[in-house]
Amino acid sequence: MIVAIMAPRSGKTSGLAIPAILSAPGPVLLTSNKAANDAFTTTVDARTEVGTIWTLDPQQIAHHPREMWWDILADARDLAGAKRLAGHFVAASVDESSGSDFWSTAASNTLGALFLAAASHRRPITDVLAWLATPADRTPVDLLTDAGHDAVAAQLQGTVSGATETRDGIFETARQYASCLLDSDVAAWVTPNEDLPEFKPFAFATSRDTLYLLSKDGGGSASAIIAAAADAVMRAAVIVAERSGGRLDPPALCVLDEAANVCRISDLPDLYSHLGSRGVIPMTILQSYRQGQRCWGEAGMDALYSAATIKIIGSGIDDADFADRLSRQVGDHDVQTTSVSSSEGGKSTSVSMRTERILPPDAIRALPKGKVLLLATGIRVAMLNLKPWYKEPSAKVVAPASARATKAITERARAKNIGHDDFGLSA
Repeated sequence: MIVAIMAPRSGKTSGLAIPAILSAPGPVLLTSNKAANDAFTTTVDARTEVGTIWTLDPQQIAHHPREMWWDILADARDLAGAKRLAGHFVAASVDESSGSDFWSTAASNTLGALFLAAASHRRPITDVLAWLATPADRTPVDLLTDAGHDAVAAQLQGTVSGATETRDGIFETARQYASCLLDSDVAAWVTPNEDLPEFKPFAFATSRDTLYLLSKDGGGSASAIIAAAADAVMRAAVIVAERSGGRLDPPALCVLDEAANVCRISDLPDLYSHLGSRGVIPMTILQSYRQGQRCWGEAGMDALYSAATIKIIGSGIDDADFADRLSRQVGDHDVQTTSVSSSEGGKSTSVSMRTERILPPDAIRALPKGKVLLLATGIRVAMLNLKPWYKEPSAKVVAPASARATKAITERARAKNIGHDDFGLSA
């Protein structure tokens, strides 16, 4: 159970994520907002040799052709799953602090009801967009009733038949949360396609396959889809583990790089409390402790940090409170002080002991790139030197493969831009 807090360009990908992926014995999941010269290009060839590569690239970070599809509504065929899926779309759009107001809560409930209506009758998720555009459409209410979800149908009907201003506000908020699906190229990755193989999380959990989940961050991103896919994989792995004696063997590695930007799973702190005991190893990589607080709230980030059995703190810690907290955890040591005093009778020397921090906050802030603090359960804090992948013996094979993968991305990008200028306009 790993949490890594390191500033950008501090070696978290080259020294942590990539070595972990290259040495993983079982299935691997990676989330990222980069492709070229990153974990994707560095590991894709090596992972091809051990299993199938699945790449979900709805916003064309790697300009990867669509060679798979994933049923995003597969886990939304009951109310709990539908509400969970709606929660991913909400979390991708708002911070934890503003995700519990009236409009967000009402929009989340409405999205959950529409997802349940579509999933119950094997409708594509694009139908949800049509229902959001026409609040007066009774189709989702009828579908819910036919599927036996009478209480949800009644709640949705109450929203639809309520005050026009309130209804329109709720539906507009829900439309904003699901706006990434308006892009047909994005929606196609999560819409059934008989001509392409379907990615199935339960089969993935017992394989040695690799799933790359790529998305941009910021407004309009497909990060809700990425978070939903990562969540589906981890939850499926837990269920498979429970059916297989309690633990996955070999374990599944889930590298959640840029977790607070492209993979906001609202209850990730709760999942951390039992994933490891099921053979599912999460590695959540953050740029700062405060970034995690913005995503999961102060209590949530504290729970996530406390549940991690391995904490890795790298360079670039500018949060004074967090640096002081780490300094106190490193501990104190006794320092011998010698003082000399002079008097008419001559000089006298005295020796005394005082206590001072082993590693003061300013030293933690000044940690150089490549050095990290390791806080692991049951041992004292240690300082380590990270060994990046390009200093390993395997770099002779991995580096050329990474260069080839990066070149392929460049060529695909150029092929798409033929006939267009730098602004995407026809030449």
